[in-house]
Amino acid sequence: MLIVSGAIGLPAVALAVTLSVARADRIRPAAPSNGIPQVGALYPNARSAAHGCTASVVHSRSGNTLITAAHCVIGDGRGMVFVPGQRGARTPYGRWTVTAAYLEPGWRSSSDPHADVAFLTVAARMIRGHRTEIEQVTGAYGLGSTPGRGQRVAVTGYPAGTANAPVTCRTKVYITSGFPSFDCRGFVGGTSGSPWVRVTRRGPQIVGVIGGLNQGGCHDYTSYSSPLAGQAAAAYRRASAGARPADVAPPLRGDGC
Repeated sequence: MLIVSGAIGLPAVALAVTLSVARADRIRPAAPSNGIPQVGALYPNARSAAHGCTASVVHSRSGNTLITAAHCVIGDGRGMVFVPGQRGARTPYGRWTVTAAYLEPGWRSSSDPHADVAFLTVAARMIRGHRTEIEQVTGAYGLGSTPGRGQRVAVTGYPAGTANAPVTCRTKVYITSGFPSFDCRGFVGGTSGSPWVRVTRRGPQIVGVIGGLNQGGCHDYTSYSSPLAGQAAAAYRRASAGARPADVAPPLRGDGC
């Protein structure tokens, strides 16, 4: 089928690509970041030299809770490793081992992109002879709710790799078919799970994580989040309480790109 609006004779698919490239050229890039204590790289296991997702510390009564995208979770999450504030080979706040994962029912049953949010717990470490939870070392963001159109967020994430630095962007939220969205180039593979941080009267809060539609997006210049709604809050409460049994992520499906 041909379309004549603005480009005579171009097929619809070709027109979409043309518009996407022109739009991408106008979108500003993310900036290099020196790292943030609350945000870090997420590794599949302790042996892996390469990280493939991003996570962040969210305040909880247990002091041991992270938030990321559900599609980043491998099985029950146990043995994954979180390295907050990593920059290059430097790990200023240590390496923390995941002990459990907590998911929304929609992700467990059908990998629903509206439920692409996960909470992880990490084991305490002995620091200077004292049992220490991660929040005591890095601090934490509060957990907020789905952002509205036009609200400003700061997003920091780790492109997939081994000893690379994070990127960051301050941008405005808009909505795409119910999914919070933002435009900023440079959020490539590995930045899934990156927190969307909004400054509120109660302090900085996480209002989204890169994920959701197409597991975060098909292009590096537009990223999405699942809504942070009631089921996400319920998963957070279970993680904060250390509820048992915890959850097991289903096998990862394609992103639809």
